[in-house]
Order: sequence, then C-alpha cells, then structure tokens
Amino acid sequence: MSQEAAKKMIAEVFSEIADGVKSGSFSKKVRIGLTILGSEHGIDEMIKAAEIAKSKYNDFEIVLIGSKVDCDFELVEVENAEEGHKKMVEMLESGELDGCVTQHFDFPIGVSTVGKVVTPGKGRDMIISTTTGTTSTNRVEGMVINAISGLATAKAMGIKNPKLGILNIEGARQTERILKEIQANGYEFEFSNSLRADGGAVMRGNDLLAGTPDVMVCDSLTGNLLIKMFSSFTTGGGYETVGAGYGPGIGENYDKLVNIVSRASGAPLIAEALRYCATCAKNKVLCVANEEFKKANKAGLKDAINKVIKKSQNTQEDEEVKMPAKKVVTFAIPGIDILELENACKVLWKAGIYSESGMGCTGPIILVNEEEGESALDVLRKADYIE
Repeated sequence: MSQEAAKKMIAEVFSEIADGVKSGSFSKKVRIGLTILGSEHGIDEMIKAAEIAKSKYNDFEIVLIGSKVDCDFELVEVENAEEGHKKMVEMLESGELDGCVTQHFDFPIGVSTVGKVVTPGKGRDMIISTTTGTTSTNRVEGMVINAISGLATAKAMGIKNPKLGILNIEGARQTERILKEIQANGYEFEFSNSLRADGGAVMRGNDLLAGTPDVMVCDSLTGNLLIKMFSSFTTGGGYETVGAGYGPGIGENYDKLVNIVSRASGAPLIAEALRYCATCAKNKVLCVANEEFKKANKAGLKDAINKVIKKSQNTQEDEEVKMPAKKVVTFAIPGIDILELENACKVLWKAGIYSESGMGCTGPIILVNEEEGESALDVLRKADYIE
C-alpha cells in the first residue's frame, strides 16, 4: 500500500470514529447516490437537496453522479443523464453504492415504487403502494402484490405492525378478498379501519387526507397522481416540496435499491428522498421484501390470485342468461367490485333473481327486490362475489 493510500485510509478511520462519537453509533454509514442531471430545476437544486440532507441527518454518505460542479460531496463525473444511469447501476452492482435516488429508471415488469407522503389532514407519514412501474398487467394481481411490497417497506421503515388500507378504486374488493384469504391461511398483517362511520378496509378520500392506514394500496397510475398532488399541493404543481417522493422499486427477488423522484421535485423533497433511501438501505428493504413474498407465497398467494382472476375472466359471454321478470328493487347489496358487477348480476339472473346494478355513495351496488334480498346474498356469497 502506498503512503498516500495509507494516509487516506487512516483519515477515513478517524473520520468514522469522530462521526461515531458525535452520533453515538459506530456502524458503517450507508452510501447513497444522487443523480444530479435531468431536473427541471437545474443542478444547483440537486446539490441544495444533498446539502439539506447532510445538515439535517449526516448519518449516511451522499455521492453525486453528474457533470463537474464545485461542491463538498464526492462526485462521479458523467457527460449526460443516460451515462449517469449506467454509472449508477454499475456502482449499485459493484457495491460502491447501497442505494441511489434518481429522476427516472426503467424497472422490469413486476417491480413498482413504494412512495411516502405527509398527509395534510393530520400530518402523518403514509406509504402509497405503488406510484410508478408496473407490478402486473392484471390490475387486481398488481394491487395484491403492491400490498405485499407496501407492508415490506413499512417494516423496513421501522413500523413493526403496519396497518393496510385499500383505496376505493376498481379492483379494491377483489384485492381485499385475496388478501383476506392469505391472511386466513397464515400470512400475518392487519387491515386498517376507515375513519368513516361504516369502517372497513376499503379507504375513502377522507382516509387519504387523514392518513388513516400506514400503507395505502392502489394501482401505480392512481398512486402516481396521488404523489404529485400530495407533493405539490401548496405550490401549484411546478415545484414538489412535501414527502419523500415515489420511493424504492420493490418486487419479488429484485436486487437494486433505486428510489425515484420527479423532475419537478424540489430540494426539500429530494432531501427526504435521500433519507428514505438511506433508511431502506440500512434496514435492507429488499431482503425484507423477499421474506414477505416468501411468507405470502407460503399462504397461497398465487393460488388466491389465480382463482379470482380466472373467475373475473369467465364473463359468461358464451352462456346466454335470460333476465327474470322485472321487479321493484330497493334492497341494496354493497361490496361488489365494479369489475365484477355485470357478472354478479348474471349470476343472480341465472338463479332466477331479478337484479340491477347501481352506484351508491360508497361504490358499486346490486339492487334486488326486498323479498329476495337474503336469497341474493346467499347466491353472491357462494359465487365468491361478497364475503
């Protein structure tokens, strides 16, 4: 070893000792990259983000990846954003970085980002799962997997028993049924309960604002819109300030910790994204996720998903079902997923029960005659459209 290298190593050791004395922790700091090219607000905004994170936290190292700039951080020089991404991946794979924050990344199918916001109603942190990427080309399967990813990320963030809510969108009821099935089969987690009077695991807009669950499950496109609104509702949309961005890409057996922020994200948000990524790296979120998927698979995750998807694909188009004679319908049956509403009506027709579909204040409903209400409930339960 050269004299210069030895001096550098000794200096690093003393620096780590000084940091340990100051912080009370002598564990090795994780190294988090930040690509500084591509922001709509310029390179200076990215450097400002790194400075904010360092001054607020200073318990992880920040490595900038981008063009040459005058700064107090370790800098890996690249010519453009594309080269920056290649360098980022190279450094993640070699172990030079434990994680990285960047504005864009092409995740494979099966991997989506788990975002984190601060809700305006009560100032609570809430995980939104997921916000970018495509977990599955099937909406319901995607949302179920998003639930597993969200729970894993919450645990990596230090929430021992995170409570899960499902946003009241298409596929929510099917997602709930699948999750309840694997829960009954031994996959341990808790559902949250809506703050609205009728409660339940399916969350409303009020629950979004209040941050009722620790983890809010939705599809990525909805999650993307939510992140943008939560992040920039005080600025009009052009500068994102609140929360920690779109979060880490999580998927079964995925092996790179990449946290996403928007090109519109400002320095305060990016600083929190760096903190988010560092905590995920320190607590090995990707390993936690793999363990969660193993537990869910052991509880029959794939079979439960396939059963619901197969049923939803069986639209009964090949079987002509005659509609029974029309009756006055005032008995409302909630809890039917909108994706299954038409099929559920056909199941009732086949059983000789006249029904109509409708939309109540809580979502889709099926209407039947009062005298046939209990019979209709039995038919729909046996066909697995409601619990």
